[in-house]
Amino acid sequence: MLEKLKLLVLESGKNINLMKFKIFPIAGDASFRTFYRLILNKNSKIIVYTRKEKYKNLIAYTAINKFLRNNKILAPKLFVHNYVKGMLVIEDFGDLTYYKILLKQKNKLTTYKKLVDLLLKIQKIKPKTKIKNIINGTHKIKKYSSKQLHRETDLFFDWYLPLFLNKKKILKIKKKTKKILSQLYKNLNFPNSYFVHRDYHSQNLMKVGNRVGVIDSQDALIGNPTYDLVSLIDDVRLRTSKKLKKQIYDYYLNKINKIYRVNSQKFLDDFNVLSVQRSLKIIGIFSRLFKRDKKKEYLKFIPYTWQLLEIRMNSKIFLKLRKILNTNISKKIRKKIISK
Repeated sequence: MLEKLKLLVLESGKNINLMKFKIFPIAGDASFRTFYRLILNKNSKIIVYTRKEKYKNLIAYTAINKFLRNNKILAPKLFVHNYVKGMLVIEDFGDLTYYKILLKQKNKLTTYKKLVDLLLKIQKIKPKTKIKNIINGTHKIKKYSSKQLHRETDLFFDWYLPLFLNKKKILKIKKKTKKILSQLYKNLNFPNSYFVHRDYHSQNLMKVGNRVGVIDSQDALIGNPTYDLVSLIDDVRLRTSKKLKKQIYDYYLNKINKIYRVNSQKFLDDFNVLSVQRSLKIIGIFSRLFKRDKKKEYLKFIPYTWQLLEIRMNSKIFLKLRKILNTNISKKIRKKIISK
């Protein structure tokens, strides 16, 4: 594989002296991509390689990165691409994620404030629906819709529930739950008018000198202002206290447009609905990674994701949803790390 990559880089390397270089694999993520570090003349770059979902992982990714960079947000610069062969060579931000930083910090609030400040800067960007891409076309950034929200939460019913319930029971739960979710999505208070990264959490935010670099942005949509805040505060990989979560939330709310402070309960309702939606989606995704892709390492996050769900469903707007989930999915199951 490494020899194949070397040949690809040599074939695609315009104006880059690639006579002496080294390539070695680095840690991947939950996508179909694999990542390699390219060392050339003591300089480092990242090779992204994929055979599946090439549009999302190559075209959408580079288009969104360019859009962010054009708006003074630090995202990886593209050096070389070969769409047919499924390869990119991009800027290397190093290995220091804010997940690693926060994991070691006792007082995390100062760091979270920095990440919130960047989010606020991103949310000031006027969303652009069409961006030029690497194959001389345009990438369209779509708007979040109820259909998209349902498509994501369907993963919970289609991949998680089958791990311990039969089809008949799942269909019954899914029918009732989707009806409730439809109403919750319909009642979202604020319009889809913000750039939404969709995975704005500590592992996708890199410390690059004194700046914060943003990666993994290929799934970006235009959506609700609370969505990326949910991703940051209710990060399923990083356990934080209820007190800290509230401090981060309050810091954001105090700095955003006055309209959201005036309508603070409506803003909180949107935050809670999208947190519940995101947690259901994540449980489904991690179950799919386990069952379909044989990636067991994500199962360990499911019990904490359930805890986040329970915290956010305390609001009275979730009374019906809470009842269905409590009736059909026991506390014992929620805490269990699936092994079959």
